[in-house]
Amino acid sequence: MSPATPAKPTEPWRQRLIRSLLYGRNVDRAAKARARVGLAMLAFASVYALIGGRLVMFAIGADAHSARRAAAQEVVATARPDIVDRNGAILATDVKAASLFGEPRRIIDKDEAIELLTATVPDLDEAEVRERLKTRKGFVWLKREITPKQQQDIHKLGIPGIGFLRENKRVYPTGNEVAHLIGLVNIDNQGIAGMEKWLDNQGLADLHRAGFATDRLQKPIELSVDLRVEHALRDELLKAKEKYHTKAASGIVSNVKTGEIVAMVSLPDFDPNNPKEAHDPDRINRLTTGVYEMGSTFKAFTLAMALDSGKINLNSSWDARGNLHYGKFTIHDSHPLGRFINTKEVFTFSSNIGAARIALGQGVEAHKAFLAKMGQLTRLRTELPESAAPLIPRRWSELNTVTAAFGQGLSVAPLQAVMGINALVNGGYLIPPTFMKRSEAEAAALAKRVVKQDTSDKMRFLMRLNAEIGTAKTADVKGYYVGGKTGTSEKVINGRYAKKRVLNSFTAIMPCDDPKYQILIMLDEPQAIPETKGFITSGWNAVPTGGRVIERIAPLLGVEPRFDLPPSERLILAASRTTQ
Repeated sequence: MSPATPAKPTEPWRQRLIRSLLYGRNVDRAAKARARVGLAMLAFASVYALIGGRLVMFAIGADAHSARRAAAQEVVATARPDIVDRNGAILATDVKAASLFGEPRRIIDKDEAIELLTATVPDLDEAEVRERLKTRKGFVWLKREITPKQQQDIHKLGIPGIGFLRENKRVYPTGNEVAHLIGLVNIDNQGIAGMEKWLDNQGLADLHRAGFATDRLQKPIELSVDLRVEHALRDELLKAKEKYHTKAASGIVSNVKTGEIVAMVSLPDFDPNNPKEAHDPDRINRLTTGVYEMGSTFKAFTLAMALDSGKINLNSSWDARGNLHYGKFTIHDSHPLGRFINTKEVFTFSSNIGAARIALGQGVEAHKAFLAKMGQLTRLRTELPESAAPLIPRRWSELNTVTAAFGQGLSVAPLQAVMGINALVNGGYLIPPTFMKRSEAEAAALAKRVVKQDTSDKMRFLMRLNAEIGTAKTADVKGYYVGGKTGTSEKVINGRYAKKRVLNSFTAIMPCDDPKYQILIMLDEPQAIPETKGFITSGWNAVPTGGRVIERIAPLLGVEPRFDLPPSERLILAASRTTQ
């Protein structure tokens, strides 16, 4: 009898049901293994799907930052390069500042948020904040460039949907010192005036729009200005403005061999850190955007024109015995000599009659052509966007030649006149002025000869002679061999020249035997004071101001004093004859 076969253990019905559902009936072990792997894969897929979903949610939540960036990309203040003077002193730079923004869609209680924000930052306009937060926008600015304390106080409020963005803020460490030259930027760090605007026009604005200027640009922009000279010039002009009770005062220091503007001041000025001041119409840059009758300084052009033609010389004689009548107009001298005078005396005594006769001797067309050649009849273009076109007669007649000969009836930007005078004393080369650093070799490539070397020598002689015996004597700072020409121009008020309201100018050259720099001083409506003995002409105010400026800036510019130099007749004219 065979042994009995053991009975199979009975499988609980629950397990049979699960096995049947999972594997079906009569499934082998391989199928079971594959099923288990599939189950594991399904489990892992579920976990990863859950993680992926959470990441998407975080991305959507974190997209508040992306939304902020996208919404603010067009307006957030982008980076600008530093602007420095010729010695590397910083004139304009970027710093990081926090700006306050809101995300209206994320703010739960907008009324509470508005109340808390305006209580914490009193200068927030409640109506404006309410208008911005009541929208359905994803991003709105609430206040640009808040202080660190304001940021901290708002942060403590913990208002959802209120945050901060760090952006670039333009600051000007020197304040008013170079305001008209540097210009300023708007709230989005975009240049709107001066060299800041020029910088944007050179491609910086395009970089911003393309998104390539979000980080600081490392290479600074080097200007020709010398901050030390700028400070000294501005300080003396401020003193002169107060002393002579002037409406305005301005000045330029220019390198006659390169055309570089080493200093430029126009008072009243403004602080570019406080842009509201810049909108005052009285704070314009009078040296580039203003045009004026330059008065007797224009006699330098008249004499240079005639000397360059070869038709006259320094000893030519001119009838100044009485007034010159031209139609219904009478030309007279401030200090009539009542005799014939030579060309040198026309310059040193600043004779209107003599200058008029010299210009008439050259002819209307020749006179107009010469002034055009000297750059006085067209708008002067420099790096500064602000410039004004000269005011010239519509029809140039003999009367216009008579009056323009001594600086009336023709208005130019003072910087234009500086450019022309530079050419008269630097050997005869007209060089476009610049506010960027430029070498003498670079200037030579741009230079255009406009008068002969001999003419330039004679003009340097006349300038120096005027400081020795003429109207520029009070600017003759010992050791610097200064020369110059004065100008007193009566202002036109209601269509008439007003004798008591004048614009005074003084252009100085140093040193006259080998000029390096020109200094222009302008005082608008100076008043008579006891020290000037009741006079308001240039020799009593602009000239001594120029002398004080020269005394301060010459050492800064490296002009070494030389004493016991011979008079101009021997040092300049004699040297000129031996080199020809």
